[in-house]
Amino acid sequence: MFIHETEEDGYYDPELARGLAKAAADLGFEAQLYGVPVNKHATVLDPDLSARIEAVDCAVFLARLGDQIRFRSNSCKTTQVMSYALDCNMMGSPFGETNYAAFAAIKRVIDNALATAEDIHVTCSAGTDYRGSALDFNTTCGDTTLKRFPLSVFTPVPSKGFTGRIAQVGFLTGTGSNFYTPWSCEVKDILFVKIEGSRIVEFDGAEADVDAAKAHYEFVGKRFDIDTYGVHSWHAGIHPGLSYEQEAARHFERWSGGAFGNPRILHIHTCGGYPPGEISLNVLDPTVRLDGVAVWDEGRLHPERLEGGTEVLSQFPELKEIFDHPKTAVGQAPCGRLAYA
Repeated sequence: MFIHETEEDGYYDPELARGLAKAAADLGFEAQLYGVPVNKHATVLDPDLSARIEAVDCAVFLARLGDQIRFRSNSCKTTQVMSYALDCNMMGSPFGETNYAAFAAIKRVIDNALATAEDIHVTCSAGTDYRGSALDFNTTCGDTTLKRFPLSVFTPVPSKGFTGRIAQVGFLTGTGSNFYTPWSCEVKDILFVKIEGSRIVEFDGAEADVDAAKAHYEFVGKRFDIDTYGVHSWHAGIHPGLSYEQEAARHFERWSGGAFGNPRILHIHTCGGYPPGEISLNVLDPTVRLDGVAVWDEGRLHPERLEGGTEVLSQFPELKEIFDHPKTAVGQAPCGRLAYA
């Protein structure tokens, strides 16, 4: 069953659900469509949809509803999938067509490397300097109750073992956990967000940016009665086949749900002591060193630099083209940076 949004606001391509249902039927599957309204305050599935999901073998969410419930407990036996391929072009690109097992193997290699690294150091050209180790890093169970498709991130690393600063350029934006207005906050210069373990302890930068960031965090924290300056975890993209062609400012919600899986983006879950928080800090072109080895090097992922990485690349030859020629569009403005407008 393909669960799709009935409203067309530019987030999901309305042709995607119909195209997938037809392709599934052509392959001999019994495929059905189920339309849902965009409910930005949804926290659970309505009873009719729950019953319909229980009655099928697989339910694919082509709807933000899947994102909203992905961290909630789920006892349903049906395989449920959240699609981060948002339109036909993304689904028909290397992002949507590459063997899922290949990126599951890449994810395992990265998870294992993060779990055993004694020193993990995140930097970027804008001034990010964030360092620590993966304390209480559990890779044995899924971090969400829905399967991600395509698989484009590793298991989130708990922030509790890290300290430093994250450089924000362009904007602060939401995570897709809950929806609120304003969804984003402009950063006109470079804003440094100082973090100690599981807390934001200071904002540093131009006075206007500091004031705007504080006001935005306070607004969101009070809106949901959560730990305003809590920091939960972070992760970076692992799928260089992902190309996000629209500028982020055109549709911040869509960008937040569509671009994060490219290795050029690393993001931190903040504002709330739970995944994924309510405000996402985003780093463009991160360098992530594991015990001194640059596995992400200015936004380019090198799995061959990890134990087991070369073997995965050999096992799945189709990965070579993707990693040798990574997609570079991640919603940046013509200036090459993430921008608010």
